[in-house]
Amino acid sequence: MMGSKIMNSSSPQEKRHVVLFPFMSKGHTIPLLHLARLLLRRQISVTLFTTAANLPFISHSLTDTSAVIIALPFPENIPGIPAGVESTDALPSISLFYSFVLATELMKPHFERALRNLLPRVSFMASDGFLWWTHDSASKLGFPRFVFYGMSSYAMAVCADLAATQILTSPDLGEDDLVTVTSFPWIKVTKNDFDAVFKDPKSADPLVLDFLMKTQKATERSSGMIVSSFYEIEAVFADYWDKEWGPKTYCVGPLCLAYDDQAAKCKPHDHFVHQWLDEKFEKLGAAISVLYVAFGTQAEISPQQMKEIAKGLEESEVNFVWVMRKRDQTVDEYLPKGYEERVRNRGIVVRDWVDQKEILKHESVRGFMSHCGWNSVMESVCSEVPILAWPMMAEQPMNARMVAEEMKVGLRVERNCDGFVEREEVKKKVKELMEGETGKKVRKKVKEVADMARKAVAEGGSSSQALDKLIKETCG
Repeated sequence: MMGSKIMNSSSPQEKRHVVLFPFMSKGHTIPLLHLARLLLRRQISVTLFTTAANLPFISHSLTDTSAVIIALPFPENIPGIPAGVESTDALPSISLFYSFVLATELMKPHFERALRNLLPRVSFMASDGFLWWTHDSASKLGFPRFVFYGMSSYAMAVCADLAATQILTSPDLGEDDLVTVTSFPWIKVTKNDFDAVFKDPKSADPLVLDFLMKTQKATERSSGMIVSSFYEIEAVFADYWDKEWGPKTYCVGPLCLAYDDQAAKCKPHDHFVHQWLDEKFEKLGAAISVLYVAFGTQAEISPQQMKEIAKGLEESEVNFVWVMRKRDQTVDEYLPKGYEERVRNRGIVVRDWVDQKEILKHESVRGFMSHCGWNSVMESVCSEVPILAWPMMAEQPMNARMVAEEMKVGLRVERNCDGFVEREEVKKKVKELMEGETGKKVRKKVKEVADMARKAVAEGGSSSQALDKLIKETCG
């Protein structure tokens, strides 16, 4: 247990106190770290819960704040989970996800013991949707719980409509057949856009169904949903969700804009990626154009697909920075022989965690080949970088449709009938995004959406007002 800073006992923050509990994955954690900053700026005490292995990352992220961080013991002896693994980013295989997430409930007694000792009294809690059991803890101790999934209102609304109509469960429907979403007839989806449990729940793994039922019930009983998006791009979907489903959404994002840009400018960028980008920019100035490539920390990509990506990037002849997951680092298996040497003058492969937001903000980065996790979408949009959407799992196909069809801030790769993306498609779409006419259009559009996002989070903007409303309703 630790606090990143000890607050003065006479601090006005003590009158209002918020608990944050992110799920053990960087993609789920980072937005709530941004939310912590927004709350602290409003003179609200913040206590953030995590585990010992995740503590260093969170503590470093909030080192310049007065947030208090409490590390709980992570469950031991979980079948299939190696000792010391306390984040889904470090799982040997994503197939262990449900064993991992269901085991987090064993943290509940430690969590409640820590909550009882907190002062001042907790005003409300915002916890990840995957930590369904935190709702029971909040109810037991008498304060409201708000749920955070890190999803867009678009994805939530479309999925809710399809779940209600059960259109995708039809056995006569092919995997690639387009289906009209009843409540949003301009949107068309396919079975391939969804995980197996959504298409055929009767044959789903009991472990998966157990998890989904627990999270759904806890979400329905929660006091609201915190969404890292802004109302202007999601009005029809947020309104639909609030009217037809609930709990009520609070669009308070993009949360990635919470970090002080001035502070970021003062922070030295000693990572070799920034140095590489700086050198390119110094040599070529505004003429340099770099594609950033990253597919998140969860999706598992076959060696064959990775090689096609590598060849497509090489043949496109664009400059690129390709960030791989740590478990994708066996070069001989994933990259063609001699690859890095051949592309070294215009491309680098990174085998380390990077500050993605800072890379996207670099002047030379003009495109992002992305898995379309919602954090990545918002970070790219706010950095005025158009997206080449390559969704991998979960709600990412919905985010990709949002990117290409709703916001019109990117393009989308096309898979063949086997679900494989060939090098020619990679090359074609990369060149179109970075050099083509369509790329110019989406680059113009992303600047417009970025401007809307900045206005939303500014004082008096829709997201700022939504957070103020949530605080007023819970803290008085």
